[in-house]
Amino acid sequence: MDDHSPLKRTPLHALHVSLGARMVPFAGYDMPVQYAAGVLKEHLHTRAAAGLFDVSHMGQIILRPKSGKIEDAALALEKLVPVDVLGLGENRQRYGLFTNDQGGILDDLMIANRGDHLFLVVNAACKDVDFAHLQDHLGATCDLALLDDRALIALQGPRAECVLAELWADIATMRFMDVAEADLHDVPCIISRSGYTGEDGFEISIPAASAEDVTRRILEHPDVLPIGLGARDSLRLEAGLCLYGNDIDTGTTPVEAALEWALQKARRASGAREGGFPGAPIILGQFAEGAGRRRVGLKPDGKAPVRGGAMLYADAQGHTQAGVVTSGGFGPSVDHPVAMGYVAAPHIANGTQLFAEVRGRYLPVTVSSLPFITPTYKR
Repeated sequence: MDDHSPLKRTPLHALHVSLGARMVPFAGYDMPVQYAAGVLKEHLHTRAAAGLFDVSHMGQIILRPKSGKIEDAALALEKLVPVDVLGLGENRQRYGLFTNDQGGILDDLMIANRGDHLFLVVNAACKDVDFAHLQDHLGATCDLALLDDRALIALQGPRAECVLAELWADIATMRFMDVAEADLHDVPCIISRSGYTGEDGFEISIPAASAEDVTRRILEHPDVLPIGLGARDSLRLEAGLCLYGNDIDTGTTPVEAALEWALQKARRASGAREGGFPGAPIILGQFAEGAGRRRVGLKPDGKAPVRGGAMLYADAQGHTQAGVVTSGGFGPSVDHPVAMGYVAAPHIANGTQLFAEVRGRYLPVTVSSLPFITPTYKR
């Protein structure tokens, strides 16, 4: 997007303004970074009750096989992602990655099997490029549509199920990564039990024309607060979840990014569907031989946060570079600074002490396992 282009607005923009949100540019959109409660309270409220996020800037894409057979759409998409799409059950969803020929990550996404089509959710900054990528490679076998007539909200936290159960009792039957259709306030919605906070929760796709009404009515529940981008970032960081463009990009592979779990056995074990995706020789080679660096958690020893971009060293004098921080900040739930970054293979063991360069000082940090909090997904 051109730096001088006007910012886009989600279908919930007027609602954010009416709630007193502080708006900032993000991925080409005018988005709420926080509301009156502030980032700290919004973060802790999500962990304790339920937070509502506007994620309508994300791209929602329909991939429909021209043959009418969902298996054909799955096999077509498998040419672009190192994920077992064919084995994805109806009304189930899984995390995926678009890769390039060098094994780098073009974007991360969610893939849902809706029975007669695949429903994809991609990152806002990448959605136009992702759609073109899909059209170029799959347009001969699949019909594609980038939905611009739907909003997307996320309701996250331990009270999320109770809030939605008042609108649709069957919500309690859903498990992590289930997808269902239901009417909320008489509006047909697509609901997935998923999210980006480490908490149990739901993402809800709503027709744009009804989005503000449905969202306002959910916000009327006493357990629900609106949550901005500030708390969204600190919540996902505590949960050890990657932000595309910060923690993963075209220069990082799934193995370097500690995302091996996203490549199911069918795509990496010996067999008919092993490989067959961009960058497979490099990625599968790293499965076998390891990578030269790895994404790890980092705990600064003091109270000072270590931000993305800080260089990491093996010594307190900055002589031996060991890696770089990609995301960092204060973790309100753990009451301590937290970070993640890429560290050279010799230094990735938990408990290893490194030093982050912050304004000319070398601050001690300790390599830690991820996530920093215990996820509460309902499996």
